[in-house]
Amino acid sequence: MKDFIKNTELKNELFAASPGHFLPLALEVFRFQYENSPVYRQYCDILRIDATAIDRLESIPFLPIGFFKTHEIITRGTDPETIFESSGTTTSVNSRHLVGDIALYRKSFRTAFGKFYGQPEDKCILGLLPSYLERSDSSLVCMVDELIRESRHPLSGFYLYDLDKLHRTIMHNELLKQPTLLIGVTYALLDFAEQYPMRLQYTTVMETGGMKGRREEMTRQQVHAILQQQFQVGLIHSEYGMTELLSQAYSKGDGIFHCPGWMKVLVRDEDDPFRVSAASAAINHPITGPINIIDLANLYSCSFIATDDIGRLHNNDRFEVLGRLDNSDIRGCSQLTA
Repeated sequence: MKDFIKNTELKNELFAASPGHFLPLALEVFRFQYENSPVYRQYCDILRIDATAIDRLESIPFLPIGFFKTHEIITRGTDPETIFESSGTTTSVNSRHLVGDIALYRKSFRTAFGKFYGQPEDKCILGLLPSYLERSDSSLVCMVDELIRESRHPLSGFYLYDLDKLHRTIMHNELLKQPTLLIGVTYALLDFAEQYPMRLQYTTVMETGGMKGRREEMTRQQVHAILQQQFQVGLIHSEYGMTELLSQAYSKGDGIFHCPGWMKVLVRDEDDPFRVSAASAAINHPITGPINIIDLANLYSCSFIATDDIGRLHNNDRFEVLGRLDNSDIRGCSQLTA
């Protein structure tokens, strides 16, 4: 089993596996983490799980996401190469993700971005992530920073608080018909849109969620409606990610998220958290419930996470994010409701 984790070729299988290969790969990752992750092993044992009997995605135990705030979740014998920390609030306890192999994170977001948006060098990438950029432990900033550098466009970069410069850059790109991606935290995009309304034809606007206490909470539809009106665009894109994951899902404007091939979303029954449904159960009608996520890129932490988000699962592994469970902490990256 250790050879599976250490072997580079098999690591690459995570990002190239066919849909039919996801189940055996997920089961192999489950058994590795059960055997090598003390926290996950203890959680499974408390539930009296027979690891040898697990043969379906729905029967894999999903670790409550709150464990990332209270425990160090990492496989035995692995030293973290970096630690990502959630933004949280001044009164909350932040999640900490001990990343055993930062190359897996880079491979994950590069491959997913290429799948959904093409290669970074084909566009100018502008980051509007002021509150995140002030921190050195943000997984979102790490991802956007790499994409900016890979774009190699001279105007690609972060725009901390200089909205006027950002406006001039976008107008310059629009004049030249330069494909541009503006990716930003929600409150900053709303501030920018209110101060600099414009008509965008060659710029894709992508929100990552997050009001950070700067604005009154809004539904995703409300946020998108404002941005659509101010930027005169038909669609606003979205990114769904979090500190505890090394993969992201994307929506191209219809509120429906799509996962890369090594990531899968399920939903659990709110009254019975161990009753889990996969997309195959949503063939006839969508299923609503708290979101469970399988992220195979989380090899050295935990690939099976029960989040505090409420979602609606559609067939073909599509999903919506509807809001948050009651009494769950407000998160920085994806706190929007639908």
